[in-house]
Amino acid sequence: MGRVTRRAFAGAMLAGLTAAGGAAAWAATTGGETDEDEKAEARRRAGSGEMRGVWLSTVTNRDWPSKTGLTAAEQRSELLAHLDTAVRCRLNTVIFQVRPTADALWPSPYEPWSQYLTGTQGKDPGWDPLGTAVKEAHARGLELHAWFNPYRIANHADLTKLVASHPAREHPDWVVPYGGKLYYNPGLPEVRAFVQDAMLDALKKYAIDAVHWDDYFYPYPVEGEVFDDDAAYQRYGGGFEDRAAWRRDNIDKLVRETAARVKKIRPGTQFGISPFGVWRNASTDSQGSDTQAGVQTYDDLHADTRKWVREGWIDYICPQIYWNIGFAAADYAKLLPWWAEVAEGSSTRLYVGEALYKAGDPAQPEPWQDPAELSRHLTLVKEHPEAQGHVFFAAREVREDKIGAMARVVADHYQRPARTP
Repeated sequence: MGRVTRRAFAGAMLAGLTAAGGAAAWAATTGGETDEDEKAEARRRAGSGEMRGVWLSTVTNRDWPSKTGLTAAEQRSELLAHLDTAVRCRLNTVIFQVRPTADALWPSPYEPWSQYLTGTQGKDPGWDPLGTAVKEAHARGLELHAWFNPYRIANHADLTKLVASHPAREHPDWVVPYGGKLYYNPGLPEVRAFVQDAMLDALKKYAIDAVHWDDYFYPYPVEGEVFDDDAAYQRYGGGFEDRAAWRRDNIDKLVRETAARVKKIRPGTQFGISPFGVWRNASTDSQGSDTQAGVQTYDDLHADTRKWVREGWIDYICPQIYWNIGFAAADYAKLLPWWAEVAEGSSTRLYVGEALYKAGDPAQPEPWQDPAELSRHLTLVKEHPEAQGHVFFAAREVREDKIGAMARVVADHYQRPARTP
């Protein structure tokens, strides 16, 4: 209770400060105020709770640290700047990637320090990024969700490039090279146990608010390549109708076991997953969405994301609905009600993953050149009460906001602070 009370106090202090000065500042930048309906909606969501999150990605130094080899003080300063930006935008949650490639951004007995800190895998950076992030986020009234990638080992296919003590080098039979990368084999029970131990070490040490996974389970398909799990399938696949069913069961086991362990280790901590936005196309399955996506999580990643929601195995799901309203193959306006229907009546909360990174990218379709596209997404979500907020990808774009799409979201929808659901 002590931690909750301190965070509640910090949140109340933050609410008072931002309500006093922030709304006026944003109104000044936009030249106006919302109408009474918008104000009433803001008050309703602030009262009931609303996810306002941002992913802070560390793999390949995408968002943080800006480059390898910074001093501990420089890394810390950059991290705190991202937290401060989240507060300034009236967000309430930071989803911090702390295990990007079978490594760690905390002192772990299971895996080496991440190379994205110092440039050298296994080298101590001289401070504790995750411990600092938890403390400083809570001091600012933010939740800190620790984001782990279960199976990805490396973004290259050379085991010898890993530090000598790396578990993948000690257990090469656990490793499957695929698509120029290295992965742990989800079909091995010893792998499933190990990756849980490695991830949940962080939960044992820190008062994180959630264990969070993204969309990587079995790897995304690579044309002309085969994920070689023949030996594991021959050993453990008996009783399944085919290899795909066995693979889905492997991922189901990982989800169920992790959920149970999270609740046992630190009751009250959430377990959330952010999958690719399409479970199955309706042309494949009558229960699927009205989409023509080239990837379907059920078939290609062997992740039955719909089942996890309906069975209540996870606390929240945050599908990456990374397409604009009207996009032919995967229309935001069609996927949103599909996911709302999936979540309806379940114990799993629905948040929506938003592609802020596409706003202003000249390679993206025309709607993404309009600063108001994302704001329209949030307006549409108000028609679906099952959806209880949004998470934006990613922190670099929240900070840079090159065409003002995030500022538009804040001005239109985040006039007041909101607690998490």
